[in-house]
Amino acid sequence: MSNVPEGFEPIFRSSPFLDLLGPIYNQKTETELRIGLRAEKKHCNARDQVHGGVFSSLADIALGYNAAFQGQEPVPMVTASLNIDYAGSAKLGDWIEISVDVQKVGRNMAFANSYFYVDSKRIARASAVFNVISS
Repeated sequence: MSNVPEGFEPIFRSSPFLDLLGPIYNQKTETELRIGLRAEKKHCNARDQVHGGVFSSLADIALGYNAAFQGQEPVPMVTASLNIDYAGSAKLGDWIEISVDVQKVGRNMAFANSYFYVDSKRIARASAVFNVISS
């Protein structure tokens, strides 16, 4: 785990897609699960800038995991809407960190917002709505 900020560890839950996208890291705080990624060549476009699709995937992961794991038991949910606005960029080698604020997890829907940072500078924001899956 070289080049990973202190307090971050490999993400606690993965999938074949996340394994392909990663390595992805998380840091648990009292209020959220922060997500981090070191930008590698595979994350970049021809100009060595992180591709927008990587940001969208990270947003879905960060927002969904934070919403789903709010309580004692994970709440199953699927993404209904994901919006992202780019206010900057990340380049090869940058540490990208995502902070999430879960607005509400209800019986049918969940809502969350996030900000992406590189070196403490906001570079993107994303929000999502999730459909809670009834058991």
